Amino acid sequence: MHDRTAAKAAPTGWGVSGHSREAQLRRRFPTVEDLRKAAARRVPSLGYETVAGGAGENLGVGRNAGALDAIEMVPRTGADKGPVATDVTLFGRHYSAPLGIAPMGLQSVFWPGAERHLARAAQRARIPYTAGTVSGIALEEAAELAPDVIWFQLYRLAKDDHRVGFDLVRRAQAAGAHVLVVTVDTPGRAKRPGELRNGLTLPFRPTLRTILEAAISPGWVSALLRNGQPSFPCLSPYCGDNPSKADIAWFAQREVGGAFTFEELKRYRDAWKGPMVIKGVMHPADAEKAVSIGLDGVQVSNHGGRQLEGAPAAIDMLPAIVAAVGSKATVLFDSGVRSGLDVVRAVALGAQAALAGRAFLYGVGAIGADGADYVTTMLIEEVSVAMRQLGAPDMAALRALSIRHASAWQF
Repeated sequence: MHDRTAAKAAPTGWGVSGHSREAQLRRRFPTVEDLRKAAARRVPSLGYETVAGGAGENLGVGRNAGALDAIEMVPRTGADKGPVATDVTLFGRHYSAPLGIAPMGLQSVFWPGAERHLARAAQRARIPYTAGTVSGIALEEAAELAPDVIWFQLYRLAKDDHRVGFDLVRRAQAAGAHVLVVTVDTPGRAKRPGELRNGLTLPFRPTLRTILEAAISPGWVSALLRNGQPSFPCLSPYCGDNPSKADIAWFAQREVGGAFTFEELKRYRDAWKGPMVIKGVMHPADAEKAVSIGLDGVQVSNHGGRQLEGAPAAIDMLPAIVAAVGSKATVLFDSGVRSGLDVVRAVALGAQAALAGRAFLYGVGAIGADGADYVTTMLIEEVSVAMRQLGAPDMAALRALSIRHASAWQF
């Protein structure tokens, strides 16, 4: 299944009617940064900060971006500069590009109903969609919307000997999730000043500030009226009979979190019948330990700079982890991906694929329901264009490039 520049529209907008909606969007939003700026205007701050903000003073968010920007790749001359194959195989399944949608909490706070838009876009584009434990839709609905590309991300719920966690695994298996992604980089609640300044609570408790902001965010308000107050329906079955959204939010705050031990990961490995990924690894020794107990993949991530402000950039840890386990497991990457070029950088450094989160939500915030489709098209095109410019017709050629990555960690 080769995707020869398979994005829906002509690369960089060539050949697209200048009066079409697609052409207009390309002129207004040629980059993810343009989408971010528009989303910041269209989304109330209580929603925008839940996604855009990081831990502390956002130094980790900036470090992720800066480290990716500093990576240089040397183009090769003489290679076929024509169409390229962007398709990849991950855990035995074919996808159209080395790109996926990462799990994100509070998506429906950023834009009510966002999860449905992202799931549908991933299905249409044939890229992985990772539904989360604290998603705004139940995992069963996510699986119906994205049956060919659905993965499930699990947070730690340790009460009653992981009763809820193991039941979520059972439900994910029954719903047809292809990959279980277990997140290990949330041992405690991080301090995120943007969320604190906005006094975020679920369900929303209107203040004069939020009412005024909502008044100038009609698209967001319309989405809220259609979809209702955000909640975490994956957790609803564990909150008693007919729980309110406040009950579910309180359950999530009380029960979700903590760091998985390797012994716990072994138990989940035994329970899950399919590929299993550990997400949030930043040290090669931890990656080696995870692979030694039977995990199939390692997702190098610092939670997008949202947990530990002083953590290294995730991309700077990638080469050492690839060296440690790349021959034995599938290595994935997330944290700071804002372009197809960032995806190419991660693949050139040894990742099998890179996942993005904020970029897709910025598309929804800036454009609306079809914003996620716009971002998938744009990023896949950017992957294809970068590969063509580098003289790399496929993923193997990308990994053979000469690369300068001065900030990479050595162990």
